[in-house]
Amino acid sequence: MEHPGRRAPSCTILESGCVGRRRGRPGLSEEREMPRGDTPARDASGANVLLPTHATRIVSLVPSVTETLVAVGLEDALVGRTDFCVHPVSLAGRVPPVGGTKNPRLEDILDLAPDLVLANREENREIDVRRLRERGLRVWVDHPVTLDDTLEQVRRLAALGAPAEPATALLDRLAAAIARAAAKHPARARSCFLACWKDPWMTIGRETYAHHVLAASGLANIFADAPGHYPRTDLDEVARRAPEIVLLPDEPYFFTAVDVDELAQGPLGDSPAVRTGRVHVIDGTLPFWHGPRLAEALEVLRRLANNESAPASA
Repeated sequence: MEHPGRRAPSCTILESGCVGRRRGRPGLSEEREMPRGDTPARDASGANVLLPTHATRIVSLVPSVTETLVAVGLEDALVGRTDFCVHPVSLAGRVPPVGGTKNPRLEDILDLAPDLVLANREENREIDVRRLRERGLRVWVDHPVTLDDTLEQVRRLAALGAPAEPATALLDRLAAAIARAAAKHPARARSCFLACWKDPWMTIGRETYAHHVLAASGLANIFADAPGHYPRTDLDEVARRAPEIVLLPDEPYFFTAVDVDELAQGPLGDSPAVRTGRVHVIDGTLPFWHGPRLAEALEVLRRLANNESAPASA
């Protein structure tokens, strides 16, 4: 999840998820035939989608997916992105934005005539996915949760027509990072509170990608037993669970050193994390973005779990 909030419900759309009619679009056929060689698959919304084996016009509505597409060599196929798809910086001025993740401009997306739109079950709204499909666009909705899921996501995106070398290199790098983290994280997992919002305070449950990234790094999510994906809490409850490490990401909520000081002066003042100076503001993309950032996330978080100096961000 790159922005916290209520998890979007599963999409209920046409079973094919890809073929329909467009009206009033010059130069576009009213009904598209799927190119030969397309691969049918069921996505995270429950729809059967024919994924192209050589996509040439992709709109990505997920910042981490946009970054992954570039990493596997599909930058030239990107024709649209969200306002929040700012990595890599090479996209600025070349790939037009189509609005936010929660409020994409559907007409702009239609005008781009993509052969595939990529969305995420938590990041994007079901109604936007449904409206795009009703207008005849092919939309793939994903929802990686485990580290294996994110590796599979890379493979699936690469299968859209990426050259073999960059995709293989990325997968090898991520697999090596997972193995290295498993070999080097502390023998005893350190209890950790990862905040993702403030006023109200929100954290992560066990069925989230961030939970699995923490676990692979040697950090035990103190709210793993809480119901829901992003449960609300308060600082008194956090203090009661006595975290050894507190992580304050700089997105989606922009936590800063001011929040570190406030925690030290509030209910967490006597917590193990505050007493030992282990309240850290971190790059918020690391625990929440799937794809290439997983390698850096595991290294940075593992070092924090071991109380080592974290490496500088690349």
